[in-house]
Amino acid sequence: MEFFEGLIITIAASVVFAIVAPIVGCLLAGVDRVISARMQGRVGPPLLQPYYDVRKLMGKEKVSVNTVQGAYVVCAFIFACLAGGIFFSGGNLLMCVFVITLSSLFLIMAAWSSRSPYSEVGASRETLQVMSYEPMVLIFAVAFYMATALILPLDGLGSFNVSSAFMLNIPVITYVWPVFIGLLFILTIKLRKSPFDLSMSHHAHQEIVRGITTEMSGPTLALVEVLHWCENVLFLGWVGVFFIWGTWWSVLIAIAVALVVYFIEILIDNNFARVKWQFMLKSAWVVALIGGVNIAVLAYM
Repeated sequence: MEFFEGLIITIAASVVFAIVAPIVGCLLAGVDRVISARMQGRVGPPLLQPYYDVRKLMGKEKVSVNTVQGAYVVCAFIFACLAGGIFFSGGNLLMCVFVITLSSLFLIMAAWSSRSPYSEVGASRETLQVMSYEPMVLIFAVAFYMATALILPLDGLGSFNVSSAFMLNIPVITYVWPVFIGLLFILTIKLRKSPFDLSMSHHAHQEIVRGITTEMSGPTLALVEVLHWCENVLFLGWVGVFFIWGTWWSVLIAIAVALVVYFIEILIDNNFARVKWQFMLKSAWVVALIGGVNIAVLAYM
């Protein structure tokens, strides 16, 4: 009975996330464009320009290089919404990590299916990005579990459930701040910001044009953009969970920290040139190693 109740809650939360997250993500993307323009000395587009762009794409004729590309993108969007529903309904954080990774794999498959040289290079780089950030993301989930085990009065048993953060006397960042720093590092990859925007740049001035979205157009490309908005909201939620404990106003602190982190990511995006994939892979795994040391310390404690 509890299983079906949890399933219904997750599905309902996923539907709500699919409605609310694109709105919030669109506003974040608009703020990103406005701040980036100011940093570059330009007037920049209006706040709702991302919405106008997506609406224009939705109105275009649906043209695809094959019959499966759109299906892969739809699956990627569905799993991203499911991951968001799991997280924001207080569900299992480890399951959320696995589901959002599955969403990324469907996007990679959509790029591979086009058989375009530019898309294939972008898909290869996207695969390398997943290889780079996935160890740190898994360490983040394990660190959350171990931190709750130290704080919750459950005889040393922790919890992967995000809702358990509201039962803590202190936020988990007090024990896992090295993991938090590591998550901020790989967040630059997850948010597709420079210097790690190797696979899908928002600009067409790189050597692979638009990377994995080169052969996508119309509603399919619009859905990829909305997918990116939803991912941004989920990843900022991951940042905020470090600062939540058993008080209602900790949610306000979490939101404020997430917004500050997003501003820092915009600042990094506008001040660093792209790097080679070798540097991205090595640096992300070094950061993951630091997170592993944090987990080892928690195990000793």
